[in-house]
Amino acid sequence: MGAETRAESDATGGSRRIATRLIIALVALMSVVQLGFGWINALMVERELIDRVVDGGVQLSRSITSATWHAMLADRRGDAYSVMDRIGERNGVERIRLFDNTGRVAFTTEAAPESKQVGPDAAPCTVCHDLAAPRTRLDEPRRTRVYVGTDGHRKLGVVTAVHNEPACSTAACHAHPGGRSVLGILDVTMNLSAVDDELDDLRRRTILMTVVEMSILGGAVLLLTGVLVGRPIRRLVKATRSIERMDLDTPVAIEDRTELGALGRSFDRMRIHLRFALKELDQERSGLEAKVEERTRQLKDAQVRLVRSDRLASLGRLSGTVAHEINNPISAVLNLSTLMERILKDDGIPKGREAEFRGYLVQVSSETARVGRIVSELLAFSRRPSPQRAPSDLHAVIERTLSILRHKLEMSRVEARLVAAPDLPLVECDPSQMEQVVINLVVNAAEAMSAGGHVVVRTRAIPRDDTVEISVVDDGPGISEANMQRIFEPFFSTKEGGKSLGVGLAVVYGIVDAHHGRVDVESEVGRGTTFRITLPVRAVAEPAPSAPAGGGE
Repeated sequence: MGAETRAESDATGGSRRIATRLIIALVALMSVVQLGFGWINALMVERELIDRVVDGGVQLSRSITSATWHAMLADRRGDAYSVMDRIGERNGVERIRLFDNTGRVAFTTEAAPESKQVGPDAAPCTVCHDLAAPRTRLDEPRRTRVYVGTDGHRKLGVVTAVHNEPACSTAACHAHPGGRSVLGILDVTMNLSAVDDELDDLRRRTILMTVVEMSILGGAVLLLTGVLVGRPIRRLVKATRSIERMDLDTPVAIEDRTELGALGRSFDRMRIHLRFALKELDQERSGLEAKVEERTRQLKDAQVRLVRSDRLASLGRLSGTVAHEINNPISAVLNLSTLMERILKDDGIPKGREAEFRGYLVQVSSETARVGRIVSELLAFSRRPSPQRAPSDLHAVIERTLSILRHKLEMSRVEARLVAAPDLPLVECDPSQMEQVVINLVVNAAEAMSAGGHVVVRTRAIPRDDTVEISVVDDGPGISEANMQRIFEPFFSTKEGGKSLGVGLAVVYGIVDAHHGRVDVESEVGRGTTFRITLPVRAVAEPAPSAPAGGGE
C-alpha cells in the first residue's frame, strides 16, 4: 500500500510539475511580451510628448521674437525685456536668455545669472559654432537640445537666431552694419518635469496593467491547464501505474480528442494486448510445467532403472571377480591334492618322493592363504567400521605410514617423501583409517611404476574453507580417460597378473566420504597422477546410524 500511495503521489506531483512549468513558462513569456510592448509604447509616448514640448518651445521662441520685434526696431529695449519677463513667468518656462553676437548675455530672466559672458563652446552657442565657419541658418533638429540640469531634472533648450533684417539695418537707431547677418540668439529653456512625471506614471500604469493581466491570464492558464492537461495526464499516469502493477483489467479511460487522448487509447490497446499475451504465456507455462513434471517423472523412472541395472551389473562384475579370484587357487589346490593322492600309497609316501610331496603341501598352503587374503579384502571392503575421530597430527600419520612402506618401496625402486606444511592444524579424524588411505594411495602409485619413480605426499591448510588437503603425486604412466571414469569402482584394476583385487581406491573413497571429505584426481598419460584428499578440520555431526542391511558376514 505504501508503494502504491507513493506511486500515485509521484504521478500527481509529476502532472502538477508539468502544469506548473507550463504556467510559469507561458506567464513569463507573455510578461516579457507585455512588458516589451509597454516599454515600446512608453518610448513612443515619450517621443510624442517631447516632440509636442519641442514644437511648443519653438513656437514660444518664435512668439517671443515676433512680440519683441517692433520694440527692438524702435530701440525700446525695456518693452522687449518686459515682454520676455512676462513670458518667462509662464508655467514650464524656466528661463529666457538673449545673447549678442559676442556671447554677452544682453538679457536673462534669471535672478542670479551664472555668468554675463559665454564662449563659443557654451551649450547654446555650439549649435552654430561647431564648425570652422559659424552657421547663419539652423534647421529644426539643431535648434533644440534635451539635457539634465543641476537640479537633476531634464530640460529642453530652444535656440532661435536673431537675424539682421533689412528693416533693422536701415533704421536710424540701428548700430549694426548691414553686412552682419546674425545679431544674436534667443535661448529659451523649458522644464520637462511634468513630462517626466507623466512618463513615470505611464510606466507605473503599464507595469500594473501587466501584473493584473498576467494574474488573470495565469489563473486562466492554471484552470485550463488543470482541466485540459493535468487531469488527462493524472489519469494516464494512474493507468500506467496500474499496468506496472500488472493490473491489466482496469481500462485506460481518457475521453479526449487531443494527442493526450490518442496516447491514452494507445496505452489501452497496449494493455489489452499485454493481457492477452500474459494469458497465452500462463497457458504455455502451465503446459510447460506439466511437460516438465512428466519428463521429470520419466527421468526419475529411467534413473531408477539405470541404478538397478548398474547394481545388477556391479553385482555381476563382483560375482565374476570373486569367482575368478577364488576359483584359481581352489583349482590349484584341487590339482595339487590329486597329485598328492597319486603319490600317497597304502603304506605311506614312497621313499624318495617326500620332497616332492612336501612341495605340493607348501603350494596348497600358499593357495589356501591366497583364498584367505581375498576373503579378508572382501570383508574389509564390505564392512568398513565408522571412523573413531580424535584430533590427529596428519604429519605424524603420514610419516609413520611411509616408514612402514619404506622396505616395500625400496624393493620397487620408488622414492617417497613428505612435503609438510608448517601451519597444518590438528584434524579430527580416525588416524588408523587415514593411515589406510595413505597406504592405499602410495602402494597404488608404486605398483603403477614398474620401472621405479617418485612419490611426493604434500599437505596444506585452506583456512578459507577450514579444511586441509593431502596430495599424493607420482610421475608414473598416468591414467587414461577411459579408465578415469572407473578407478573408484569396486574390483576394477588395471594391474596384470592378479596383483590387486581392485578395491584399494574404493576403500579410499569410502573412508574419505565417511569423514565428509572429497577425493579429486588429475592425471595425464605419460606425466603422472595426482590424488587430492580434502578433509574438514572439525568433524561434521552425523545422523544416528541405522541397522545394516543383512547382518551376516
